[in-house]
Amino acid sequence: MSPTLEARMHTQAIMPFKARIYIGLAVLLGLLALCRGIHPWESGNLIRFALYLIIAVIGSGLKVTLPGIKGSMSFYFLFVLISVVQLSLPETLVMVGAAVIWQGYWHAKPTPVQVAFNLASNFVAADLAYITFHARAWETVLVGAPVRLAAAAIVFFIANTVPVASVIGLTEGKKVHKVWMESYLWTFPYYLVGASIAGFFSWLSVKIGWEAALLLVPVVIILFHGYRLYVGQLESDKQHAEEVASLHLRTIEALALAIEAKDQVTHDHVQRVQTYALEVGKDLGLGKAELEALQAASLLHDIGKLAVPEHIISKPGRLTPEEFEKMKIHPTVGAEILERVKFPYPVAPIVRAHHEKWDGTGYPAGMKGEEIPIGARILSAVDFLDALASDRQYRRAYPLDKAMSMLVEQSGVSFDPQVVEVLQRRYIELEAMARNAPPPEVTTLSTDMNVERGVAPDAGFEEEAAPAAPGKAIDPSPAPGNFLSSIAAARQEVQTLFEMALDLGNSLSLPETLSVLAMRLKQLVHFDTFSIYVLRNEKLIPEYVSGEDRALFASLEIPLGQGLSGWVAENCKPIVNGNPSVEPGYLNDPSKFSKLCSALSVPLEDCSGVVGVLTLYRAEPNAFSRDQLRIVQAITSKLAVALQNALMYRQARATATADYLTRLPNTASLFIHLDSELSRCERTSEALSILVCDLDGFKGVNDRFGHRTGDRLLRLVADTLKDCCREYDYVARMGGDEFVIVLPGLSGEPLEMRQSEIQRAIQAAATRLCGEAVVGLSIGKAQFREDGRTVEDLLAIADRRMFNNKQKNKNPQWAHTDLEVSPEFQQTY
Repeated sequence: MSPTLEARMHTQAIMPFKARIYIGLAVLLGLLALCRGIHPWESGNLIRFALYLIIAVIGSGLKVTLPGIKGSMSFYFLFVLISVVQLSLPETLVMVGAAVIWQGYWHAKPTPVQVAFNLASNFVAADLAYITFHARAWETVLVGAPVRLAAAAIVFFIANTVPVASVIGLTEGKKVHKVWMESYLWTFPYYLVGASIAGFFSWLSVKIGWEAALLLVPVVIILFHGYRLYVGQLESDKQHAEEVASLHLRTIEALALAIEAKDQVTHDHVQRVQTYALEVGKDLGLGKAELEALQAASLLHDIGKLAVPEHIISKPGRLTPEEFEKMKIHPTVGAEILERVKFPYPVAPIVRAHHEKWDGTGYPAGMKGEEIPIGARILSAVDFLDALASDRQYRRAYPLDKAMSMLVEQSGVSFDPQVVEVLQRRYIELEAMARNAPPPEVTTLSTDMNVERGVAPDAGFEEEAAPAAPGKAIDPSPAPGNFLSSIAAARQEVQTLFEMALDLGNSLSLPETLSVLAMRLKQLVHFDTFSIYVLRNEKLIPEYVSGEDRALFASLEIPLGQGLSGWVAENCKPIVNGNPSVEPGYLNDPSKFSKLCSALSVPLEDCSGVVGVLTLYRAEPNAFSRDQLRIVQAITSKLAVALQNALMYRQARATATADYLTRLPNTASLFIHLDSELSRCERTSEALSILVCDLDGFKGVNDRFGHRTGDRLLRLVADTLKDCCREYDYVARMGGDEFVIVLPGLSGEPLEMRQSEIQRAIQAAATRLCGEAVVGLSIGKAQFREDGRTVEDLLAIADRRMFNNKQKNKNPQWAHTDLEVSPEFQQTY
């Protein structure tokens, strides 16, 4: 089986420079070997030479494609070995050249470069094999023909396969020794078998004549079919292995998607961790299986968080001891999940141990030092570094240099010093690489287990405040033994809570109520900023903010579930000493900066659910205590009821003076406004005009298009009327499809022009909504002094004139029955 080059070298320009130099030298060497061996020509028997040549050419056409590379092999090497024994060197080289050319052009179209290289390498191999077999040195050691033939076969094998493997490696960017070992080394036994067959037929030719070579034809055909079946099986096994690897890759991707669905911050995190971890593993010399396991574990190390409640995972603050106990199960659960996948490399042990620490204080098993799998040691350090350098719910990201220095501080304590050394040496390079880097059998998981190991999370537990300094709010938890302070604090707490309860029920004015509450509460719980957020349309809107950075927090709109206050509202759980900077609209905006470092946030719930959130902020870190949380929670139920009542009262007041559909002032507001305007115009002698407007054909819109389209049209008319008026003009809805416009300081020709402008605008707006002109606008006007001096007189005269104009403006176009509403305006209004 002799290999030939069939790599994709369509043009010499696309080959690497090293490959072109190598091919040029190989061709030159082959040309020298041909010139040296072909002259002078020698042939003992031309008929025998011709027969061997024909059989060799036929054998060279029986070639098979090698698995894994773009190359092929044929059986003509058998005839090369026979010719080395029985023919002269010129005859051998001619037979080699003919066989190689035929092999190259049989069912293929090689390039001239490929043909030249194949010829040259085979000429050199045949020349060396011939020299090896006929070397005079064999006579001195009295070695027989079988040993010499075996040596010639070995030389031919090496000289024929190494050059092809070299040029394939240089051309395709592969390592030469790996190409040779994977694609050619396993064929070596066939060369030895070929040497045995060649020796047997040479002996047979001596006994019965060279015609015995004809018997080689069926032998070659049998060998060819057997080898082709063998290579086919190899290719089938290789394809199966690739399918299994692809299946595992898809499994990893599916599980990674499951993690991302649970924890939205994980997606970028796992991609960066994977890049870092693989490069550190390569630097430490991990094997192929270990790197594959590390790659899978980098994606899946947090899969166990699927068993942790989501409010704990997304909590924008430090964990309580109870929450941390629940979080500690995720390495064990993750390993249990991955054990069911049955990866061909050790992924589960890495996931199970990725929270173990070098000094043995980690969890769940308390392993230490090199007891921890190397993949887990790498993953632990990389995970820590990327977590510090990334934004989290409870803090902003540290600069990468700062995060690296914090990792170095834990070298030999939490992390493997060898891993830390690699990261410290290469973290800038790895960061650049990361930036540029473009489910099993259902079983009961260990979600109820109690993990004994683990003292505290790396970020620490929720911390309580130290006792208050003199002059500040009374500390509700005074030092033990100070019974007088304890009694005084208890009495003041009771008194203040009682007064706050009275204040919350005394007024329906929301700003007044919350202002008094903030003042009272500060006597018990010191804070720098007081904020009440009200839940509206899945967002928390600042209703009342006082104190430091008031403008900053008053500008926030917090989606439900996001940030510190949003998390509290969604999960109905308080947070003590959370980070204020994680509120949405604040975290990623460098222009919004505050020195406030601590937050105490509690949900405000009534019988209908959460109505808002009370959040207190302080400048000192870890400023609030659990006892202060207790005090705040003591008033939240009454505060929630008072807040809801005040909001309902505000809405009722707004509804009483405004039209619900169009948001314009209603009739009651109109009369109050007109009384005020008439009094003002009486004093200043200013002109005042009143327009009463009524839609023509509005009933037909309701009948033909439905009341929803009619409501949209009324809202559109209201918006259009406001757009046509000045800022100090007044537009109100009298009821139905009738509107009133109050125009101070306008009369005469400008008033006539304003009327025409309003009519055109209303007709255009209605046409856009309904597709055609379906309504018009009749207007009646009345002017102060000329037409009357009271509200009733002016409105009556304007209404009568409007009715007269309406009778004149009757248009059969409003009765058209084939009108269709424009789709885009249906969506807009």
